Order: sequence, then C-alpha cells, then structure tokens
Amino acid sequence: MAIEQVFNQHKRPLGVNEVLEFGRAIVEKLNQATVYRNLNNLTEEGWLNKIVHPTLGTLYERTGKGHHHLFHCRKCNRAYDLPGCALNEKEAAPDGFLLEDHEIYLYGVCRSCHNKSH
Repeated sequence: MAIEQVFNQHKRPLGVNEVLEFGRAIVEKLNQATVYRNLNNLTEEGWLNKIVHPTLGTLYERTGKGHHHLFHCRKCNRAYDLPGCALNEKEAAPDGFLLEDHEIYLYGVCRSCHNKSH
C-alpha cells in the first residue's frame, strides 16, 4: 500500500530508488527487494506501466495516462510526463514505411531547476 501511495502522491514516472526513498518516508523499514517485488506485481496487475528510458533506465508510472512522452531534466535527473503527442504519425515515416509505434524523449531543464538558477 505504501508503494501505491507513493505513485498517488508523485504524478510522474519514478525509478526504483525514488520509490524506495519516498516509500521509506511512509514505511521506515521498506527495503529494495520489497520494492522490486511490488513493482513487478503492480505491473503484472496492470496498475503500473514499465518504461525503459534510454538514460534513466527502468521507470514506472500509473497506467491510464494515454499516449504521451517524457521530459528528462538533466539537473535534477527526474522524468516528467508531457501531455499528448506532437508527432504527426502520418508524416513521420517515409512513403512505403509502416509506422507501428514511437517514443520521444525530450531533454533539458525542468521549471523548478530553471527557476533556482535565475
């Protein structure tokens, strides 16, 4: 229940270490094995989606968000959801190619980190 609470409090994709850190604020003795086991169970149950990010590795997020992309802040090293999709799939692939799916990852500095530097 603590892991579910973590995802309900943090509305963005989280890595295992983040889940462990935030989860320990709820259950002090939470360990990494318990986090991994529950992330796997919640993914199998369809409550979480597993994302493989090219820089951040494996992340987890709540299901039901629909198609969207991620923004990776290079300062705080966190991933954030971007609403919707700006890619026009009909124009993305050359003629004769069949586009089946896509992932787009944007990189930069999030609002919070940007405001701290100004």
